Amino acid sequence: MAAVGLVAALVIKTCLFQVFTIPSGSMENTLRIHDRVAVNKLAVLSGWQPQPGEPVVFKDPGGWLPPEAGSAGALPGAVDSLLSFVGLAPPQGAGYLVKRVIATGGQTVRCSGTTLAVDGHPVAEPYLHEGDDSCAGLDFGPVVVPAGYIWVEGDHRSDSADSRYHRSRPGGGAVPVADVVGPTAAVVWPLGHVGWFGWSGR
Repeated sequence: MAAVGLVAALVIKTCLFQVFTIPSGSMENTLRIHDRVAVNKLAVLSGWQPQPGEPVVFKDPGGWLPPEAGSAGALPGAVDSLLSFVGLAPPQGAGYLVKRVIATGGQTVRCSGTTLAVDGHPVAEPYLHEGDDSCAGLDFGPVVVPAGYIWVEGDHRSDSADSRYHRSRPGGGAVPVADVVGPTAAVVWPLGHVGWFGWSGR
């Protein structure tokens, strides 16, 4: 029976969902520090591609996280190793982030004053942290997102080291779609913040 349970857990981790811990306040108040979120891996297997407006989890493209951030919220020793193995804790040895998709390959992003625009059209952002505006004092662009990449920003715009701050890196700050684990499906812990994001199936 234990073997059957292990196989089932691995199938869930590989094909259905995987849990990650939020390491910072960059997505507040949508997601809070140490929230555990389930990522919909079935979406990726079904041909899903990141869409503007969706929160997604992605592997650090390189230099986005300090070395210690990849293990934020981890449990000690064997317990953490086991939970990570079956998908109920963040993977060990690699840093992951969650941000909101702002634009996809071929789209043009620009922020000026307090207005974020994609392809010249202002973006309504009701999810922004209280007191933040879309640019949070950092004008940039226009930036054309390369094919196969996404432009991501945090909901707590004034406390998020996102695409805007990595424009000197390969991709010009954009994240390779190949590094995206999947869309954030739900907050599964703590119980007081459990919530479902859903998935459009696109």
